[in-house]
Amino acid sequence: MRADQLGRHLSGQLAALYTLHGEEAFLTQEAAQALRDVARAQGFDEREVMTVEPGFQWSRLAMSGSSLSLFAEKKLLELRILTGKPGVEGAKAIEAFCANLPPDTLTLVICPKLDRTVQNSKWFQALTAAGEMVEAKPLERYQLPDWMTGRLMAQGQRLGAEALEFLSDRVEGNLFAAHQEIQKLGLLYPQGEIGLDDVQSAVANVARFDVFQLGETLLAGDTARFVRVLDGLKAEGEAPHLVLWALTEETRALYRIGQGRARGLQMAQLMKDNRIWGNKQRLIEGALSRVKASTLRTALVHAGEIDRLVKGIGTGDAWDELKQLGLALMGRTMFKP
Repeated sequence: MRADQLGRHLSGQLAALYTLHGEEAFLTQEAAQALRDVARAQGFDEREVMTVEPGFQWSRLAMSGSSLSLFAEKKLLELRILTGKPGVEGAKAIEAFCANLPPDTLTLVICPKLDRTVQNSKWFQALTAAGEMVEAKPLERYQLPDWMTGRLMAQGQRLGAEALEFLSDRVEGNLFAAHQEIQKLGLLYPQGEIGLDDVQSAVANVARFDVFQLGETLLAGDTARFVRVLDGLKAEGEAPHLVLWALTEETRALYRIGQGRARGLQMAQLMKDNRIWGNKQRLIEGALSRVKASTLRTALVHAGEIDRLVKGIGTGDAWDELKQLGLALMGRTMFKP
C-alpha cells in the first residue's frame, strides 16, 4: 500500500509484520510513528529496536523472536536496515524470521528507497509474503496542494488558491519543511482561512529540487516553474553537466517519439522504447504540439555547445545557456544567434 493508505488500514486489525520503504523519508517516519502509536494503544507496551550497522549480529533477530518478553505480554520489534542491503547472512536471517513469525510480536522493518533488484530479492519477497508492505513514494508537484490542504484542514485552517500555490512553491521537494511550515501556521494564526499576505510573512523558502523534476517541468511547458527549479538547482550547487544531461535526454526522447509518430508507430510502444513512464506520458503530447522537429535538432546542437562550456571550452555562462535552452524548447523564446 502507499503511505497515505496506512491510516485507513490501521483502523482495522494489525498484521504481524510491516515493512516500510521508499524515497520519501518524511512519509516513512510518519508511517512508522503511526504504527507505533496504534501498537501502543493495542497493548504492545515493550519496544525493542535493532539497527543494522557494520558488525551487527544477525543472530539477535532470531533470539529476539524466540525470547519471551520480560516486561509486557506483547512486544513491538523494530528492525532498521539503514542501507537497504542486509547482506547474505542478513538475507537468510530475514527469510528464516519471516517463515516463523514470533507470537505476540509486531515487527516493523524500516528501509530506505530500494531499487527493483532489491525488491525482487528473496529476502524482500519473504517480507512481502509475510506481512504488509508500505511504500513512501515522493509527492509530485501537482499532488502537493491537496496533501497540504488535508493537513491544514486537520488543524481547522484553509488557504485560498493563490496562497496554496505560494506555499507549494516554497516547500516543493521538502516534506519535512512543508510539515513544519503547516504547523507554524497553526501556531501563528487562528482557525479559518489564512490570507496570502500572512502566508508570505510566515513561510520560509525551503524548496528542494532535483534534475528529474526539471525534465518533467520542461515537458509541461511551465516556464515560471522551470526557471525556479533551474535557479534552485544552481543555488543548491548541482553540477551543470547533470542538468544538461536531463534536458538533453528529454530533447532526444521528444525527437525520437515525434519522428516515430510521424512514421505511424504506436505511441504506447514509442513511450516504452524511450523509457517514458508515469506522469511524463500524459505530458508528451502537449510537448510535441509546442515544439517542431527543427527546434529539437537545433536544441541538440545547442546542448553540444553548452557541454563544451561546462568543460571550460569557449566563453559564456553555462547556467544562462541552460535556461535559454529550456525556454526555447518550451517555445517561449528564440535561441541566441
